[in-house]
Amino acid sequence: MNYAPEQVPTRPRPNTPRVDLLTVGLASALAVVGVVIVYSATRGKLAIAGFDPHYYLTRQAVFVLVGLVAMVVVAAVDYRRLEQLSTIIYVGILLSLVAVYAIGDQVLGGQRWIPLGGPFQFQPSEFATLAIILAIATYCARRPEGLGLADLVKILLIAGIPALLIIKQPDLGTGIVIMVILIVMLTVAGMPVRYIALFLVSSVLLVVFAIKVGLLQHYQIERLTSFISPNAPGETATYNVQQAKDAIGAGGIFGQGLFHGAQTNLAYVPEQQTDFIFSAVGEQLGFVGSSLLILGYGVLAWRILRTAQIARDTFGRLLCAGVFALVVFSVFENIGMNMGIMPVAGIPLPFLSYGGSSIVVFFMAIGLVTSVHIRSTR
Repeated sequence: MNYAPEQVPTRPRPNTPRVDLLTVGLASALAVVGVVIVYSATRGKLAIAGFDPHYYLTRQAVFVLVGLVAMVVVAAVDYRRLEQLSTIIYVGILLSLVAVYAIGDQVLGGQRWIPLGGPFQFQPSEFATLAIILAIATYCARRPEGLGLADLVKILLIAGIPALLIIKQPDLGTGIVIMVILIVMLTVAGMPVRYIALFLVSSVLLVVFAIKVGLLQHYQIERLTSFISPNAPGETATYNVQQAKDAIGAGGIFGQGLFHGAQTNLAYVPEQQTDFIFSAVGEQLGFVGSSLLILGYGVLAWRILRTAQIARDTFGRLLCAGVFALVVFSVFENIGMNMGIMPVAGIPLPFLSYGGSSIVVFFMAIGLVTSVHIRSTR
């Protein structure tokens, strides 16, 4: 049978989910770069101390593999089902934060980790950020009529209880991240500007009160103020930042080359595999390599925002907004403190800083965004 051109039947499009390969690929690529940079930042000091130079390399590679599996699992689950599980997840995280004080290990003056056997530990505060994102997204999505002052008080309680438990550990950095996530999600949810302003003023007053009554430790206050007086003598945070800035400056335009650089190889930068990992990037890969890394984060943030735009419901849009705030602020704060323009808050650089809990959490966050994207493009 012959058809006129305008009558030729077309094959219907298959209703298949589409994964945002750019988002998944960028997260995976950043994690691979992180494995290499962590190895370059630790092999020298481990060799000097007489330890296995591949110790951090092996562990970080395992963390990335676990994170990839976690991302795939979360992406495969319909994000809308998490709305029914958000309360259970939230309560579970609260219990784990309380359990830290009973069975947690103390490391470097902080009690944040629950031992899992052998060298592996679980840091509930990292996972609390995702639980709070889920809880706030669920609450706001169930208020289609809008949010008022009473809702603000309830949301502050939802986020404030775990945040106080985390700050008490002490983990001030994660507490700051939670506050930023809360502001972004409330804005996207349509909270009136006057209530957001009230929240910001209350937060500032709360910080002042915490300093006055001694809730914050001396070293935490020192970290928060170190970028204001970078030349103050005798401050550990100031010394760390200065060493990081020296490492970044030594990199120049094209860097000293991978696995090269005196600041990194001689372990001049403290905690370089975690908080100050960007200084290793700056020294070894220079301005060009650092710019490409930041560009990668920028594209990743754009893809998360794009998924928020195409989300079919408020819940999915708020999930993406929370993940966007988590990733972008973590990048901005970590790189900023390495350059001396932001306070030292102990916030890891997504996918690059050494640490199993943070790696898995950031991969799970990308898994959430991927799940929203898949269900929005069917």
